[in-house]
Amino acid sequence: MKPSSIHRTIDAIWRIESAKIIAGLARMVRDVGLAEDLAQDALVIALEKWPETGIPDNPGAWLMTTAKRRALDMLRRKQLLGRKYEELGREMESRHEDDFDAVMDGDVSDDLLRLIFTTCHPVLSSEARVALTLRLLGGLTTVEIAHAFFVPEPTVAQRIVRAKRTLAAARVPFEMPERNELKARLQSVYEVIYLMFNEGYSATSGENWIRPVLCEEALRLGRILAEIVPGESEVHGLVALMEIQSSRLKTRVSPTGEPILLMDQNRALWDHLLIRRGLAALQRAERIGGMLGPYALQASIAACHARARTPEETDWVRISALYEALCQVAPSPVVELNRAVALSMAFGPEVGLEIVDALASEPSLKCYHLVPSVRGDFLFKLGRFKEACEEFKRAASLTHNAREQALLLGRASDCIAGTEDGRL
Repeated sequence: MKPSSIHRTIDAIWRIESAKIIAGLARMVRDVGLAEDLAQDALVIALEKWPETGIPDNPGAWLMTTAKRRALDMLRRKQLLGRKYEELGREMESRHEDDFDAVMDGDVSDDLLRLIFTTCHPVLSSEARVALTLRLLGGLTTVEIAHAFFVPEPTVAQRIVRAKRTLAAARVPFEMPERNELKARLQSVYEVIYLMFNEGYSATSGENWIRPVLCEEALRLGRILAEIVPGESEVHGLVALMEIQSSRLKTRVSPTGEPILLMDQNRALWDHLLIRRGLAALQRAERIGGMLGPYALQASIAACHARARTPEETDWVRISALYEALCQVAPSPVVELNRAVALSMAFGPEVGLEIVDALASEPSLKCYHLVPSVRGDFLFKLGRFKEACEEFKRAASLTHNAREQALLLGRASDCIAGTEDGRL
């Protein structure tokens, strides 16, 4: 295998295993910043050794073993934990390396949830909580997180560094919060899981449009959280949203990796088990009562698509109304952009175009590639091909995902073809 291929494979392994490794190390050293450093050390060693020795049969266990040994070496050098070090040393010496499979599969769920609640501690700002958790559990780079939040990369990097320092200085324990503290920290946890899922569902950068492992991890964490706080409507709404969206993952890309948009997907291939699970979770959210929150409303929108056997059967009027409700509960320019799409499908592209044009001055959307993409689609449907072409090209220049960029440039080419055919 070529070195470049090995490095890509290692990167893929790291994306899958890093959260579990960091969570396991955090339980051991009780410091999330230190845990990430130790995990990164193991990654560096893998990058040095694996091109020569080959990738081990269980790379996750190899990385965990290496990182834990680095942790013990550090404790030995610095003599930080005294008696605790001796206990850990005896534990490590008595455990055969083959047992690391059990370590990886044993308390991983608990460790990951402990890590989420630790990084979502109230001692951190809301922005820092989300950025740090996405970094540690999602394996996202600072660039990817910056794009997810529409903020500069240095800002995200500073948030993460300061967050780790704050947690260490405050001696935040690596444990689940008490019941009376749990509810206050749920909103940040919801947001983290939601953004983690979104990054997997539509990757902000890289060669692949979707990252299914990240979606699966977010969904798994959401299901576990729903078992912990079953009386919270929004956790079921969040799970419902992820279940239904996950049902479409296999149809979102072609066999060669090209994106397939919602209206062009083969609905017969949607995972109907996941759809049923999602609809059941949505019913649980509705049964709890009260006003539906933003995740339950988004799940209701996803359910409209899931129930439509063909694109033509989609109830766009209901979807438009649900987006209107979402704008009231959780107003944002992105929600307004999505409302514009729904209204255009229900009442015509000129209605959506009016809303998108009104969003042109919104600072947070200045570099958001979906604004020109959506505007280009409206213009294309209105037969304004030259304008649409420019919008699709601008959208392609703003996205950092190679697959999405190719899709947008393809749409720009369609506009040129429309112009050449005289359809002005």
